[in-house]
Amino acid sequence: LQKCFRGRKVVKAAHFKVREEFCGAYGKYCQNVDRHCFSSDSEFLRQLLFFFNAQNVGDFAILVETCRSLLQFVQDGGDTVSLFAGRDYSSNHALVDYRVKQLVYACIQAVHQNRNQLKEQILMTSKESSTPTTLLLDTVVLLIDPKLPWVCNIVGYLLQRNTFTLFREIALAWKESAKTGTSTGIVSSLERVLALIIPHIGQKPCTCTNIDLRWSFSSQILTIPFLWQLFPYLKEVFARRGLSQHYIHQMAVCVQNRGNVLPNDISTEYPGYACLLGNILETAGVALSQPNCSFEMAVDLAAVTTFLLEALPSLKSSSRESKESSMLVEDDTTAGDEVTEITLNRDLEQQICNAIEPRFLLQLTNLLFGGIPFASSSDDGPDDKEVAAVGAACAFLHVTFNTLPLERIMTVLAYRTELVPVLWNFMKRCHENQKWSSLSQQFAYLQGDAPGWLLPLSVFCPVYKHMLTIVDNEEFYDHEKPLSLKDIRCLIIILRQALWQLLWVNPTTPANSLKSATSTSSNKRHPEEFIQERVSIVASELLSQLQDWNNRRQFTSPSDFHADGVNEFFISQAVLENTRANDILKQGPFLVPFTSRVKIFTSQLTAVRQRHGSHSVFTRNRFRIRRDHILEDAYNQMSALSEDDLRGVIRVTFVNEFGVEEAGIDGGGIFKDFMENITRAAFDVQYGLFKETADHLLYPNPGSGMIHEQHLQFFHFLGTLLAKAMFEGILVDIPFATFFLSKLKQKHNYLNDLPSLDPELYRHLIFLKHYEGDIAELELYFVIVNNEYGEQTEEELLPGGKNLRVTNENVITFIHLVANHRLNFQIRQQSSHFLRGFQLLIQKDWIDMFNEHELQLLISGSLDSLDVDDIRLNTNYAGGYHKDHYVIEMFWEVLKSFSLENQKKFLKFVTGCSRGPLLGFRYLEPLFCIQRAAGNAAEEALDRLPTSATCMNLLKLPPYRSKEQLETKLLYAINADAGFDLS
Repeated sequence: LQKCFRGRKVVKAAHFKVREEFCGAYGKYCQNVDRHCFSSDSEFLRQLLFFFNAQNVGDFAILVETCRSLLQFVQDGGDTVSLFAGRDYSSNHALVDYRVKQLVYACIQAVHQNRNQLKEQILMTSKESSTPTTLLLDTVVLLIDPKLPWVCNIVGYLLQRNTFTLFREIALAWKESAKTGTSTGIVSSLERVLALIIPHIGQKPCTCTNIDLRWSFSSQILTIPFLWQLFPYLKEVFARRGLSQHYIHQMAVCVQNRGNVLPNDISTEYPGYACLLGNILETAGVALSQPNCSFEMAVDLAAVTTFLLEALPSLKSSSRESKESSMLVEDDTTAGDEVTEITLNRDLEQQICNAIEPRFLLQLTNLLFGGIPFASSSDDGPDDKEVAAVGAACAFLHVTFNTLPLERIMTVLAYRTELVPVLWNFMKRCHENQKWSSLSQQFAYLQGDAPGWLLPLSVFCPVYKHMLTIVDNEEFYDHEKPLSLKDIRCLIIILRQALWQLLWVNPTTPANSLKSATSTSSNKRHPEEFIQERVSIVASELLSQLQDWNNRRQFTSPSDFHADGVNEFFISQAVLENTRANDILKQGPFLVPFTSRVKIFTSQLTAVRQRHGSHSVFTRNRFRIRRDHILEDAYNQMSALSEDDLRGVIRVTFVNEFGVEEAGIDGGGIFKDFMENITRAAFDVQYGLFKETADHLLYPNPGSGMIHEQHLQFFHFLGTLLAKAMFEGILVDIPFATFFLSKLKQKHNYLNDLPSLDPELYRHLIFLKHYEGDIAELELYFVIVNNEYGEQTEEELLPGGKNLRVTNENVITFIHLVANHRLNFQIRQQSSHFLRGFQLLIQKDWIDMFNEHELQLLISGSLDSLDVDDIRLNTNYAGGYHKDHYVIEMFWEVLKSFSLENQKKFLKFVTGCSRGPLLGFRYLEPLFCIQRAAGNAAEEALDRLPTSATCMNLLKLPPYRSKEQLETKLLYAINADAGFDLS
């Protein structure tokens, strides 16, 4: 320690002595300096560079005056090289280079050491004022001019001394003091220095060697927040192909090695990786637009931005996210319950979001997919270039989808890039060859054994799903765009197999945790699990959407959506809450055959009914219903019940038109008759609450409020009524429009649902969509005219819509706003109240097991003819009858000969409902029974009509002697419409 102290003391004394000699020879303010002082045989620079201390005020002043003199001598006509080396640079270049690089580094060090005192001068130029900072930095600019012979030696020395770290701290000092982080528009001296240094990347003619990435331009300068606002000229220099490609490739290599080379964060609002991402993205558009930008550059850029985006907190909670995004990709934008601790500066968020804009996506995907065919022989597997392109694009877009708002991203990817056909061609060939290329190299968190379909599906599914919300029926079914129906059948198989693999065969999460997949925290903590869970969600959403298209017009067998592995064990597990099978049933119900789901639904209803005492001897709720006032009486009495009462048993007594109670004790049959009659009356279009489509399908009347003052309360009642029918397992003959059934599932309707409501309006909108002329000439505006009961009203589709003309640019928006108005907006209140009443008894989870087509079957049963053979196989006999009895043989022949209408009347006569059980008559409780009605075959007994006990599903049939007599008596009985007085 003493030796070190003595040594420092000696050096300090030597510095003092030389400084004294220097001031004596050249003056305290360098007033005695001339041109010769800078030559190689002068002591001026040797002495100055020996004693100079950047923290010494006197030394700083001397260096500033030295720079002032040097700049003046060069300006007066002196050549820089001859000023330092005389006429022969080559003979003493080593000494000259040494002095020049020491002088340059001293200038930079002087600015850095005094940056807090000089921060107001940092971004000034010599044209504005001759401040110490500009003099020092202008000297650096002078001495690293690319034309000078020593430039690579000087810059190489600066890079070895980690000069970018000094520049970073200089720039940040100015940024902290400035109220706004923007440049004055004039190229500052500091910016010129950086612009001269960054081209030294070791490419000919430059001879500089590569430096440690930790001290490079990429890590030290590109991580300064809003760098290009400070240095717009530097942005232009960096964006040139050679530089941006070099630095981005440098970072890509680092990403592959998972190296952490970034400096400490400025603050939690400005993490280095986020600042780096914002700056790279802001220049990426310029770099990608260069005519000679390479495929490799695009792959590297995708790799770097993917890595940095992965580290970002989700930016989806931002209020900038549009309604369209939340509407079209509801589950894609769901945030988890856990709030991330990292919150980016809002302007930094905006920089990143704005940079990933349509033009950038278009440039990147075109570069990546430019040389890849949209269709090729299935015998050819993807080559290395195609694998690299697909991997890079999918990794980048997967992370983008889960980090940034989606309103601008999806449409450009779907309609302005070839992403969907390229990805589909890739997946199709891999599937047909049964060999999926590994993409784990393109995505750091994927293990080598991860399924090859995982990454492509994570991107393909949400983009293609977005396309399907906009495509019209003609494009999908007739023109088979964007994919052929044959390809869609293949896609369904790929999705089904992938989903079953993720959810059942090799699940990544415990049961009852599928919803956690959408949380940001899950993304950051378990990225490999997150991508698998994400794919399971987007694949199930796309399969559900494809099933909707198949229900509109069948192009593949419904069984194509069923997983091969669904068995009795799976069904037994699916009934139980908090099991994996139950989770799968909620997320991908289409994987399970419809009949199996109906059994599960029925068992759930049975369990709830039993819990609420449906089989109790004592009944609290008894309705007294006048047949000629059935709707009013039912509304008044049912509306008074609590939710628990609604789940319990309700018994009904009918009063005929004479005010007399009808005979018969309600053991369940009278209630079934009541439910069928009340639903027929309530949903009758004559009542004004519902309207019919051209196909006689029901939907809420948008003008119901003009007919009934309490129309919304009635819709709540009707929702409860329908739910009660389903809750009790009673089928009712009410055909609903598909777009209204979507509201029971809380789904949004789109353009392709419009034909079921208004085929003429749909044709007009499709005409507009494909109109080749100038749409503005049609004089259309963003308004729609409603015509209810002769009263016309005009509504704006957008604020100010009556003054906004429809043009070729906005016609697609207009078309979808019109469809949205008719299918969603007009019936929103009626649907909302109906749904509230419906959910009093039917849980959302139960309904979510079924699509709209299946939901109609749950409500009404099959529309096919009655299966008499099925009834016969599941019938019991009593009172002396048996299956081979001659009366029974006649009975089945007669019933089989009935028209469908009379068969339905017969079914209602014996069971109280005109529709049979959804899964067949073996599920009728109790089983249908035929009992002999008369003990003997006397004429008086044979003259009686057949009677029934609907609560027991019992037909009391006299032993008629002829087929004709049996047919006549049975037809009379089922058409008498005498209520329960007949028995």
